[in-house]
Order: sequence, then structure tokens, then C-alpha cells
Amino acid sequence: MSGTLYIIGTPIGNMEDITLRQIRLLKEVDFICAEDTRVTLKLLNRCEIKNELVSFHEHSSRKDAQRIIERILSGESCGVVTDAGMPCISDPGEVLVRLCCENEIDVKVVPGPSAVVSAASLSGMHISRFTFEGFLPTAKKERLERLELLRSETAVMIFYEAPHKLKSTLSDMAEYFGADRKIALCRELTKLHEEVLRFSLGEAVVYYEVNEPRGEYVIVLGGRCRINSDMPTLDDAMAQVVNLIESGEKPTDACKAVAKETGFKKSELYSALLK
Repeated sequence: MSGTLYIIGTPIGNMEDITLRQIRLLKEVDFICAEDTRVTLKLLNRCEIKNELVSFHEHSSRKDAQRIIERILSGESCGVVTDAGMPCISDPGEVLVRLCCENEIDVKVVPGPSAVVSAASLSGMHISRFTFEGFLPTAKKERLERLELLRSETAVMIFYEAPHKLKSTLSDMAEYFGADRKIALCRELTKLHEEVLRFSLGEAVVYYEVNEPRGEYVIVLGGRCRINSDMPTLDDAMAQVVNLIESGEKPTDACKAVAKETGFKKSELYSALLK
């Protein structure tokens, strides 16, 4: 009988954020897969956990992953962690989860802190939905292509950025999204020097011309505001409703979803549908 892969969240900065369940499972699993064993070892030592650490990072090979899967198939349990926060999102651990799914290995989650959600809640923006973009591409051409694709995004966008790239990223964003677009810059979350700065993009560019960026950043960027000329008509909204119904949605659910997206009332859409 195969073992289990546990996706184990870890603190994003403050060691006190580790949970009792995380500590217990880090002790109980047969081995732990870590992105950087040196970083994870500090956490294990703090919690007096002595367990086998196996390195698994972005440069690990398919054979490395297969060796881990074979150990789990043989009955061992494995905990996968990242350097900070929840693993398996923009993280090497997602490879292990995918292989476990392919091999019908049981996967369980042991949730913990998330820089994305923490920054979103601190931003002060109205967030009914958001899109996580991770790190922008390093190559200039790909980077600008990604920003062009996001230019019309109406949801809040959340990015990660390193301090040495922050200035250029803010400048590029100001060019593509406009200097008036709202932004919250969250750095050193849960750490001693945690800071959240709320600006317009133009103000952020000016601020970092005289203040050197320090620490890892999570950028929360407001989405494009709808303007009247861009607002969908009732016919546009009804077309969306019909498409959802034809895709298998219940009429009431389709009207509710489109109402949330377009600003029309659910009852208004449902009445139009009945007519």
C-alpha cells in the first residue's frame, strides 16, 4: 500500500506562525522534501524536529522526482515544504503533486500562511476576485508581452518581486497601466520590519527614486476600472447568460454569475431571460 504526500505550509517570516499540526506531521512523516534544505533545517531545529531532508528544487531532474515517488509508492510518507509559505504554487513541489495524481497516491494539505492572501488582505483594496501573476518574466520582450496581456484586466493583480528589480517593474507597470493606478507594496510580511505602502503607480515610482527597495515584495495592483463606454449592454449580458446555460449552468446560477461580472441585477437578468 502506498504512502501519502503531505503538502505542508510553513511560516512566511515569523516562526511563531507554525501550527501544531504542521509540527506534528513534520515529525511523523518518513522524510521531508525541501526546496532549500538549509532554510528548512533552521525551522526544524527551532521546533526540535529531527527528520530526513531530501533536496527537491527547480533544477531537480525527473529521475529525482521519480525516486521520491517510488519511496512513497513503497509505503513511506513524505512532507513537501517550500522555503516560506504554501508549497506547490509557482514552486517545484507542484511536480511531485502531479506525479502523485498520475500514480493515484493520496495527497493531503496541511495549510499555513500565504504571502499572496496576506498581502491581499492588507492592501486596503476592494477584492472580490484577484489574479495571482507570480514573478514577471525576466526577459524584456516576454515581460512587456505579459504586461500587455494584463492591460485590460479588471481583477486585482498580485505579483512577487525581488528588491533589485522593483524599480524597473514599477516603471514598466506605470507605462502599461497608467500612473494613476492604485498599488499596495507589501514587504517583509510577518517579519520585524513589515511594511505596507499604498500609492498610485506614479507616486511609487517617485518614492523609490529616493528610497532603495529592501526585502522581498508582494505587489497588489488594482484592476482596470470600468468606464461607461466599456460597460456591457443588457444584450451583451444576456448573451453571456445564454452561453453559461448552454454550457450546463442553471439559469439562476448563470444570472447570478453574470450579474456579479457586469453590474446588472440578477433579477433584471432573470426577468429578461423569461421574456
